[in-house]
Amino acid sequence: MIDNFALIGKWLVDHADDLSQWRRHIHANPELARQEFATTAFVVEKLEAAGLSPKLLPGGTGLICDIGPSGPRVALRADMDALPLQEFTGATYSSTVPGVSHACGHDAHTTVLLGTALALASLPSLPFGVRLLFQPAEEVMPGGALDAVAAGAMVNVSKIFALHCDPRLEAGKVGVRVGAITSAADTVELRLDSPGGHTSRPHLTTDLVYALGTVITGLPGMLSRRIDPRTSTVMVWGAVVAGQAPNAIPQSGMLTGTVRTGDHETWALLEPMVKEIVTGLLAPTGVRFQLHYKRGVPPVVNDAAATRTFENAIRRVGPAALANTAQSGGGEDFSWYLEEVPGAMARLGVWSGTGPQLDIHQPTFDLDERALSVGVKVMTSIALDPN
Repeated sequence: MIDNFALIGKWLVDHADDLSQWRRHIHANPELARQEFATTAFVVEKLEAAGLSPKLLPGGTGLICDIGPSGPRVALRADMDALPLQEFTGATYSSTVPGVSHACGHDAHTTVLLGTALALASLPSLPFGVRLLFQPAEEVMPGGALDAVAAGAMVNVSKIFALHCDPRLEAGKVGVRVGAITSAADTVELRLDSPGGHTSRPHLTTDLVYALGTVITGLPGMLSRRIDPRTSTVMVWGAVVAGQAPNAIPQSGMLTGTVRTGDHETWALLEPMVKEIVTGLLAPTGVRFQLHYKRGVPPVVNDAAATRTFENAIRRVGPAALANTAQSGGGEDFSWYLEEVPGAMARLGVWSGTGPQLDIHQPTFDLDERALSVGVKVMTSIALDPN
């Protein structure tokens, strides 16, 4: 009997340097959301050289590639886009594009899935059908996952899996959890306007700054009293703009912030609740306002059976590879796929084990490339045994 797992192990020994080279090439040539043309072409070239038949997504960036027998498939997903962030790692393979970098680890995600594809293609046969999904535009809301779904990426897919870099886990470990692993992430923008006036006579106008302060403290406070704290719901302001002079009540002001929750049912309630609270808070002030509530992505809620599949695959890496992971307050558009089929996301440890644990979305973020082989081993294991 052919031992596919042993063949994958040999492929990894033979191609560990290739994984590093691919990742460094992608890292040095980052592309922003929906501009991933060169990255897509790079992946397509490697897949076609291995005898596979990738199909571009309609926008020309991102692709899907089926391997193995027809019928229901398990999907494996990676995201390809970079961030509008200048890199300061000092690495020899640093970004060559000013103001753009792979500070979220999508270069590793793409490399892991590319390695998974070529490792699976090297096998004599596969027991199950697999769909490889290289997705563009994860870093913009509401995310390129919606474009992939609209293009039919989930047709005939029964389950879907993904890895995401985690700089808090040491390379060689992969973290899992059942239930919410990321949060829904929505944006609130509130614009206020007032006739303005002199600060010595606030009674003759509407005090816009006072109204801003009422919402700044009142909205997060009221949400915390209206929503079950066990849902991990949090509202935080990120920017406030109003006024210039200390003795003048300004005519306009703006607040922007985010609302996040780990509970899918709560996510559906947030928009009308925020509008109700803001209206109630501002009514006594007399200030005019426009509220723009932009829904982002749902929380990624890991299916229990799919998480067990991940656990089994991670154990094949080694006895100490399996780890727990906490729920993140960040958003991830992988959640849109889970609106279609069950699945799970796991955290791929990328910390070297020494030195600071630099967070993602920082200009100094880099990763331990030993994690690449770990990721390929986990993803190929899922493809070979997705039950």
